[in-house]
Amino acid sequence: MTFEGATILILEDEPIIGLALEDMLVRSGASVLHASRIEEARDLVELKHIDAAILDVNVHGAMSYPIADMLAERAIPFIFATGYGDRSHPPQFGKVPTVAKPYSAHDIESAFRADRD
Repeated sequence: MTFEGATILILEDEPIIGLALEDMLVRSGASVLHASRIEEARDLVELKHIDAAILDVNVHGAMSYPIADMLAERAIPFIFATGYGDRSHPPQFGKVPTVAKPYSAHDIESAFRADRD
């Protein structure tokens, strides 16, 4: 996936991490929609055009899997970005790429290119 011209949703509750990720994506040519709460992300998915998403797993103590379900239903590619690793994902998200914090722009790009089969 190329980020040039894409609209990427970031769901991240840590402002410094969210801003750094936004900066990485903007430098790659993307437009960014940022949510710091599950409810904000839900509204953005319902109301905005989104090409892809990067989801923190634990957002203020709530899991982001309902947002992942919404994205999957709409066939919007997404990855998880978390400090928890991928061991705790529900089975339906077992093949969704996960990047561990801290991550680089290369890590994010590689995760989107990863084979999900």
